[in-house]
Amino acid sequence: MHRRCFLTTAASAAALCGRIAAAPAAEGNASLMASISKHTLRRNRDGGGTTWFHPRACMMPGADGKPTALMTLQAIAGSDYFGPVHWSASADLGETWSEPAPIPALGREPVAGHEGLLAGVCDVVPEFHAPTGTVVAMGHVVFYRTARFSNAEQLARYPVYAVRRRDGTWSERKILQWDDPRGGHIYSNGCGQRVVLPGGDVMMSFTFGPGASNRMVAGVRCTFDGEELRVAEVGPPLENKAGRGLLEPSVTRFRERFYLTLRAEDGHGYAAVSDDGLNYQRKTAWAWDDGSPIGMSTTQQHWLTHSDGLFLVYTRKDASNANVIRWRSPLWVAQVDPERLCLLRKTETAVLPLVGDGVGAPDGVALMGNFHVTNASPDQSWVTVGEWLPRGGARGDLLLARIRWARPNRLL
Repeated sequence: MHRRCFLTTAASAAALCGRIAAAPAAEGNASLMASISKHTLRRNRDGGGTTWFHPRACMMPGADGKPTALMTLQAIAGSDYFGPVHWSASADLGETWSEPAPIPALGREPVAGHEGLLAGVCDVVPEFHAPTGTVVAMGHVVFYRTARFSNAEQLARYPVYAVRRRDGTWSERKILQWDDPRGGHIYSNGCGQRVVLPGGDVMMSFTFGPGASNRMVAGVRCTFDGEELRVAEVGPPLENKAGRGLLEPSVTRFRERFYLTLRAEDGHGYAAVSDDGLNYQRKTAWAWDDGSPIGMSTTQQHWLTHSDGLFLVYTRKDASNANVIRWRSPLWVAQVDPERLCLLRKTETAVLPLVGDGVGAPDGVALMGNFHVTNASPDQSWVTVGEWLPRGGARGDLLLARIRWARPNRLL
């Protein structure tokens, strides 16, 4: 594998990789989080290169038996305007990464019966499937007219995926089929975290709806044989009739229970819990442990799961970001009370801080609302994000926050 090293010398390492000194975690997190440090993997604040977006990584065995990180990512040139999906790999726990290379199956393909319309792919999340030794990279389709996003021609949207086999080759594009009229307009697991069960089944969730508004979310169990992912069972839906409804659900498993976090369009984010990953209890709006609400503006949240504690990574309203679009900077992390489904306020800390003036000069603040969380090793976890300055020529850096644990994560 051709590798490009970003840490060329000790003297240039900090400047080249944008590394800041590891900051201690918030007092309430001290028993688990030892430190959080910020690393810049690729630069494009000046607009002279590529703005990489949707960076999401999973860990898989490398050729030498050591863990290798596989990241999917794609360029962004405007709102929902993405280039073909690429992959990059790291064999040294994220210190250096290979040059991004396209995944042919996740590029753009002509749409039959619609001359000039292309089906691209976005919101991809790779997940290692240990029972088969493969990686499933799954997103959903998005439609383009020649080179540009076609807002007027977004046909029915559905999940697509490609499989990276043990030998490093990629499969053709595949569709995760679900023939339910409730998903006639859209069904998707885009940007969503999934859970691979020991027996090989995959637990995830769909956001779906027969129309553009009032989308629902339900738990989904799939089977996977190393090549084909198939829907086996879908649970009863959760609903929220504000705006488009419930979006971008993510699932994790903590102490034998499944937890779901949900993007919504009513000024909140939501959580729900299930014993089987299909039947979720009534959703609960994210709030602090004193009961006060947390303002969230139609932005995804993701789980950070340690064997000794459950955490959430998210964005929210704050005095520092009052005029930032959807408050999409900074990225926060806080510990979850898994019984009360609330956040412990004293544990909150910025996992990737806001850079700039979110009140007086918000156009200069890069948005960080599309991110991912990866448990990289027993000693560290990552939050990866592609910055985006939508009013500044779609510029931004590719960032990785490295969370070091005080106690090993026994989930790995």
